[in-house]
Amino acid sequence: MTSFDTSPQLNIWRALLALAVVFVMLATTGWTALRAHRETSALQASLAKWQHGRLHGHPLPDPGAAPARLGRFFAALAPHERDRLAHRFPLAVGNMNGAPVALRYRANHIALEQARTAERGRMHDSRLSAAGQQDAGRRMHRYESLLGHGRQILAFDPAGPGRIAEVFGALPSAERISVVVPGVDTDLLTFQRTHRPYSAPVGMAKALYAAERAARPATRTAVIAWADYTSPDGLGVDAATGLRAAEGAVRLNALLRALPGRAPVSMFCHSYGSVLCGVAARDMPRRVADIAVAASPGMRVASAARLGTAARVWAMRDASDWVRDVPYLELGGLGHGADPVSSGFGARVLSARDAEGHSGYFQPGTDSLRNLAGIGVGAYDEVTCARQDDACRSGLSGTTTAGRA
Repeated sequence: MTSFDTSPQLNIWRALLALAVVFVMLATTGWTALRAHRETSALQASLAKWQHGRLHGHPLPDPGAAPARLGRFFAALAPHERDRLAHRFPLAVGNMNGAPVALRYRANHIALEQARTAERGRMHDSRLSAAGQQDAGRRMHRYESLLGHGRQILAFDPAGPGRIAEVFGALPSAERISVVVPGVDTDLLTFQRTHRPYSAPVGMAKALYAAERAARPATRTAVIAWADYTSPDGLGVDAATGLRAAEGAVRLNALLRALPGRAPVSMFCHSYGSVLCGVAARDMPRRVADIAVAASPGMRVASAARLGTAARVWAMRDASDWVRDVPYLELGGLGHGADPVSSGFGARVLSARDAEGHSGYFQPGTDSLRNLAGIGVGAYDEVTCARQDDACRSGLSGTTTAGRA
């Protein structure tokens, strides 16, 4: 069981220390972390090309149209016409909410092949520094990995540090859908790791998918490793504010509104990802049944009731996780609000025994992963609460059937 120090004096000192660190960073580095990149990216160029494109003499629909509108457009096309669009506008189609899932996979495969070719050329570009050539090599090898047999890339943007999302399982036919939202330092190069694999989005999603299948073998599940936002770079200014979370929330809700079928969706938000999920919660579609946060620095609200969602809110934190020592408050835009595992927040608090630190929640064999998988398949009667007297299962009778809409 995790113990919580709620001393007001301790919280004040933590807040003062956090503010002092932030102000020193601002004084020495300025607001460069908040500056937006203004160069036209490959994705923006592909979308612009789409907007000026035509098919059989007719203009193509607005790529930002409602997913249902775009879905009807693609459904009316012949297979060879859809393939033609994927080859002409791979990044636009690959990131288009409303395009068929299989077509997005195909378009992103084409876009990844093009990006790999570009990086292979940069590896030998004499105009680049040695460090630039090495970076090109790392990205080229990452693209080769993402092009591996059977990989289902739902979103891909090579600009800057890169954004990406990958699906495990058959998304269109899933009875339950889970979305993993990671935290800081997530980009194309850290999307998957060989060392400590379950601390990266791919490892998290694969572990959750396997655990869900073990928990309910008869339930068709799909898990999305969603790193399709620009996460904060380290524990600096961006990580202390909600700017990246607000930007990511728009992208996340656009994806959620475009998911195929009617299967219930469960959100699994780790670290700064829980800040993003907190900001996004109010506008999430009704099919989102659960929002589970692990290692959360806060969700930018004072209580679960302030999230503005009908979804069940779950929270967990291992006793050895350093995030328990952050100041759980918000001052002038810095900090992320109340502690989601505190009794006053109102979340259903789950056991995270054996998670071992800040990045161990998706480690196979842990209580934390078993609990997350139980939520993902709707097996609420099998989750383990953090406290003997906890009411984390209250009001769940009749809601344990997997696939319930």
